[in-house]
Amino acid sequence: MSSKNHSKLCDLQRGLATLFTLSAMTTAMLHARTAYAADAEADAGVAQTMSMVTISAGRPTSLPTQIPTTIEGITAAQIERSINAVDAEDALKYFPSLNVRKRYIGDYDHAVLASRASGTGNSARSLVYADGILLSNLLGNGATFTPRWGMVTPDEIERVDVLYGPFSAAYPGNSAGAVVDYLTRMPTSLEAHARLSGFSQGFKQYGTNERFAGRQGSLSVGNKAGNLSWWISLSHLDNDGQPITFANKLVSAGTPGKGGTPVAGAVADKNPSNADWLILGDTNQTHTVQDHAKIKLAYDITPTVRANYTLGWWKNDADRHVNSYLRDSAGNSVTSGAINVAGRTFTLTPADFAPATGELEHWMQGLSLKSHTKGEWDWELAVSNYDYKKDEVRTPTVFLSSPGAKVGTLTDASGSGWSTLAAKGIWRPYADNSHIVDFGVQRDSFRLRTLVSNTGEWTSATAGTKVSSFNGDTRLESVYAQDTWRFAQDWKTTIGGRLERWEAYNGSLGSSTSAKKFAERSETSFSPKFALSHELDDNWTVKASAGRAVRYPTVSELFQGAIIGDTLMNNDPNLKPERSVTTELTAERKLEKGLLRATYFHETTHDALYSQRNVNVTPNVTNIQNVGLIRTKGLELAAQADDVLWTGLELNASATYTDSTIIDNPNFPASLGKEQPRVPKQRATLLASYHPTDVWSVSLGARYSGKQWGTLDNSDPNGSNYTGVSSYFVTDARLRYHFDKQWSASIGIDNIGNKKYWAFHPYTQRTFIAELQFDMR
Repeated sequence: MSSKNHSKLCDLQRGLATLFTLSAMTTAMLHARTAYAADAEADAGVAQTMSMVTISAGRPTSLPTQIPTTIEGITAAQIERSINAVDAEDALKYFPSLNVRKRYIGDYDHAVLASRASGTGNSARSLVYADGILLSNLLGNGATFTPRWGMVTPDEIERVDVLYGPFSAAYPGNSAGAVVDYLTRMPTSLEAHARLSGFSQGFKQYGTNERFAGRQGSLSVGNKAGNLSWWISLSHLDNDGQPITFANKLVSAGTPGKGGTPVAGAVADKNPSNADWLILGDTNQTHTVQDHAKIKLAYDITPTVRANYTLGWWKNDADRHVNSYLRDSAGNSVTSGAINVAGRTFTLTPADFAPATGELEHWMQGLSLKSHTKGEWDWELAVSNYDYKKDEVRTPTVFLSSPGAKVGTLTDASGSGWSTLAAKGIWRPYADNSHIVDFGVQRDSFRLRTLVSNTGEWTSATAGTKVSSFNGDTRLESVYAQDTWRFAQDWKTTIGGRLERWEAYNGSLGSSTSAKKFAERSETSFSPKFALSHELDDNWTVKASAGRAVRYPTVSELFQGAIIGDTLMNNDPNLKPERSVTTELTAERKLEKGLLRATYFHETTHDALYSQRNVNVTPNVTNIQNVGLIRTKGLELAAQADDVLWTGLELNASATYTDSTIIDNPNFPASLGKEQPRVPKQRATLLASYHPTDVWSVSLGARYSGKQWGTLDNSDPNGSNYTGVSSYFVTDARLRYHFDKQWSASIGIDNIGNKKYWAFHPYTQRTFIAELQFDMR
């Protein structure tokens, strides 16, 4: 056996040993209380508990829970007592195999959701909804196209559910990773809530050693009077995040000699490829001020037909500051010109220490009309729109230290957004619900508008001459149907399919002097779905699922680029869609007070979309390309138990082992046999919450991720530095106390051990959080 294969075998053995050890330990702690109701009872409205999921009759999730596949969830009560949830995405911290790349509190443009077979660079391979309204930003794929988490506040969450994999025909191919559904509160009587919180982080990295702090406040009120229910919520966040980028120069890029201004303060380090470089200062230290308001209305037209309307508004003002470590002989800060570090000359550019500002104002609307008879027929009509009313980013293009320097650029994405339209139905032809047929027609449209202009004064001047522009639209029209059939007492299957027609149009790319238009494209695909479950006895259930997902290129992947002279330098407008086939096999063990689950999953993705270097052309071109084949397989264990060892102790644990390998990639052969970027081999979570009474609760959480790579050819072994992707093990704690029925307070610590870890940018270090909350119900 080769040393490489022996090493892989050892890794596999260690990973499996870890997984089964955790499984054995968790099983030993679990008591036996069945909290898993029969499917027919669940459909009739009886409460059902599966893993962390609680589904009640009053506010059903939009996820197709009758499909026999993996769904996990968490309730508002669990979030409140167990998780330091400042942003909506914090509710996902301890879900099996999930990771949100949230860099700091209020991170609005890089918090990508990663799943079993998708890393934190693949934002378009998951879907996030709030009350059925699409929050996923499918205008692009990557760090800057993250779900619009800010449209949901933690205070309004009633429950969060996650469907793993593309096993429901009701969702497009972006569901290849996971579908997240936020269910928010709608009152049944008068209620009001208020919360004040503060947080503080000590951050020490390279030449930075500072404390960054913030505060947050929220207020919400709602009521139900007759047939009308309403909810109004307001929130305000003001936070200073830690620096997330660092100015740097490769030592090899310096010219030996005595030229330039001698400076001190540069920090010697090695980059992810282990090349020597110098860290010159920190940049992108973000001060973000976010305001959010939402109005929700629900009107019962009849006892079984309800109309819902949601209007959301989110505003963000961001200032990104810079701090040079460099000092001349007089102690003055140096940010421009030629510098000399240890006998080598380097030339600083305006981009090395360029601050930036952002002004964003986004609006969201959703309207639905839905029946809930639970009889033979139910139906829903829904429409939603997400609009970049204002989306401007400003940055200087000259050295700010130069006298009178003011010019810069303005990047304006105003007018971008997306809209959805859907008509859905449910048919239950038999009174015993032995068949439940879901079907529907959907239309999702995406528009991207980006104009980069010169400005005479970078902080506030109006747009001047054009620098560049890129625009485009995509549209996905779909029809789907799936039948969940209980064909025998202990057997259930779901068979379905989704037919899609995709179009890309209005694509254009412009420079200061010219513009190019792209031809329209259209493609059609069909994605079959299948799931089967068998109840072996009262405690054991086995499930098998399979689904195809076609993830079409986004507007940004197709049309964003540049024109140099009269030559088009853009991402390939003829990109193929990603085509994934995912299967999973699950065994579930019901326990008296919990559930134990083991899932084997396997995914093959043809033509995966990645930015890479094409070595088959001269000169080499780096852009978005299709990677021939990526194969991912793994094992996921999850366990949940209530009243473990003593009353009031809840445990939720998971462990995942993943092998994700690039099998075929003609444009970049160096990546063959390498691991898919940002998909670690090992992941694990543990959340223990103790609440012996209604007065107080305490929780301890742990999150682990193994070694990751940031490049397709795995040429970045040094992940524990800037631009690297590192392993991590972090722990969090929370203590909550109720003074009386209405007032409560909590204190928490995220990253107790002050772990320094990276996903290109640094994550937060040890952070203290304090909350004071008022609830009237």
